[in-house]
Amino acid sequence: MASTRLSICADQVRRQDRDRYLTALFAPAERREDLFALYAFNLEVAKTAEVVSEAMVGRIRLQWWREAVEEIYDGRPRAHAVVESLAQTVERHDLPRALFDRLIDAREADLDGEPPADFAALEAYAEGTAASLFALALGVLGSPADRGPAGEAAHHLGIAWALTGLARAVPFHARQKRSYLPSKLTREAGLDMAELFELRSSPALARVIEAIAACANDRVQAARRLRRDVPRPAASLLLFAPLAADHLSRLRRAGFNPFDPLVQAERPGAVWRLAWAAWLRRT
Repeated sequence: MASTRLSICADQVRRQDRDRYLTALFAPAERREDLFALYAFNLEVAKTAEVVSEAMVGRIRLQWWREAVEEIYDGRPRAHAVVESLAQTVERHDLPRALFDRLIDAREADLDGEPPADFAALEAYAEGTAASLFALALGVLGSPADRGPAGEAAHHLGIAWALTGLARAVPFHARQKRSYLPSKLTREAGLDMAELFELRSSPALARVIEAIAACANDRVQAARRLRRDVPRPAASLLLFAPLAADHLSRLRRAGFNPFDPLVQAERPGAVWRLAWAAWLRRT
């Protein structure tokens, strides 16, 4: 399905965002490179907090991307491999600039160093980041993100994917003394944040992760109920449903302990399971 020589964007996504890379392989061939451009842009923005040592430097980096997006829509893209590919994607599919701006703005939260106040704030973050990206991907796949079952399914899956990813990323964030677990939820569960930052699991942490996983699962099921009404060109986006369901299943089998090796282990044969799901159109 993939060419032997990958583009810069495709190779970046293959190395750093394996799940999105695999789902893109099941998109119509003429749209894959545009998905890779979107996903490479997302990687550049999402890693900001990881590659800077100070919040101000991170904000400067995000501002660089805001201006890069603005210049794309002004018809003068910067000489940067991802920007140039993204400019072609935007032009081919008439993607709305507001979604790019919303995604970059939402990433400001990564630099604040404070966890979301409550579950509503966590879902707002998921909506601004992953759901915005899913909406843009849906535009590449030929379906407007602001209407119909495809838009609704993409919205649910974007939030589900973000919540699942944040639950699985607890060990990574804990090493950096960061947390995306809602403060209200951690207080109610009695979670000791110092213990978490020492990379120790606890029953309280399991209760918090279970609540997040339950919400993610509800979103996956909501998307699945819409799958029959999603146009076939956009169906590859629904492959995030079985991927998310698999991650959530492993979290459940691990007792909602994100430090369990089972949660982070790569599952062999993922591409064949996606191929089977795509062929049956069962997600």
